[in-house]
Amino acid sequence: MTGLDRQKAFTGTKPVAEALQFDEARLAAWLEENVPGFEGPLEARQFKGGQSNPTYEVRARSGNYVLRRKPPGKLLPSAHAVDREYRVMKALGGVGFPVPKVHVLCEDDSVAGTMFFLMDKVEGRILWEPDLPDCAADERGAIYRAMNGTLAQLHSYDPAALGLGDFGKPENYVGRQVARWSKQYVASETEKVDQMDRLMAWLPENLPPEPPARLVHGDFRLDNMILAADAPEVLAVLDWELSTLGDPIADFTYHCMKWNMPASTRGAGTGTLIDADLDALGLPTMDEYIGWYEVATGYEVRPYLDFYTAYNFFRLAAILQGIVGRVRDGTAANENAAKMAQLVLPLAETAWSFARKAGA
Repeated sequence: MTGLDRQKAFTGTKPVAEALQFDEARLAAWLEENVPGFEGPLEARQFKGGQSNPTYEVRARSGNYVLRRKPPGKLLPSAHAVDREYRVMKALGGVGFPVPKVHVLCEDDSVAGTMFFLMDKVEGRILWEPDLPDCAADERGAIYRAMNGTLAQLHSYDPAALGLGDFGKPENYVGRQVARWSKQYVASETEKVDQMDRLMAWLPENLPPEPPARLVHGDFRLDNMILAADAPEVLAVLDWELSTLGDPIADFTYHCMKWNMPASTRGAGTGTLIDADLDALGLPTMDEYIGWYEVATGYEVRPYLDFYTAYNFFRLAAILQGIVGRVRDGTAANENAAKMAQLVLPLAETAWSFARKAGA
């Protein structure tokens, strides 16, 4: 493997960065008053992998938990919505979808500096490389089946039945996402990328027909889920910051980006299946993977695949540019965040190549 070993770089915890520390005694006292069964004192350590909302392992006398909070400092509009994460995870946990159990949301900034919520820590594996180098071939295929089925399950729910009928505007999801990430890209821009300018003009004029609105995760990928230690089973889906009501095909095709992800040897936090021997690895082709999802959901993905791929690479480029902007502003939560700048251009180039295939 060349470049960054993502499994090693992003697995586990580290001491809490100085800019992201809080008063542990004050937090423990508040949790004892507001979480049944919680007992301090507590010790907090920061997870290495978080790039947006700082996430901490909280070890207490009553057990191990995870705390997720807004970062301090200057924030982009509508970003870091931990209250929305808490709400959606609570709703999904109630119908048996695999999420960690959430305990409490605290909107009082005096407790830990910013809004946060506390959830159970789910023990298992977080795998960072899409070619699953530490797994056997038969398990690799089973893990991909489990991921695919989990996302299809999410997209099967009627949002109103979950109590989430007002969790977002169901209409024009992709159009609004293009507008949102265009605005946030411009707010975070550190250098001119011509392809991003072209995409911001082309995407709004070429939107596909909308499928029925569903709850979408917004960042569904291998390293945002916890797998059982000894089985190809999804125990918990993490990082619901971008979840809303919207286009399930957009959500699914984002998940498929690894088959076309530009390779990076500079330490950027993405993985790729480009040049991988899928058959030898026991992994499906992207077309096979799309077929599994289409059968499970009834949605037709292939007719507008090039548009959705262009859209998702544009969106990811804008998200990573937002992280670069937080490096500029001194509020980034991930020590590898500065390296994200190196991926914005290749992501934009890939997005524009698919836009060209779609007729741009």
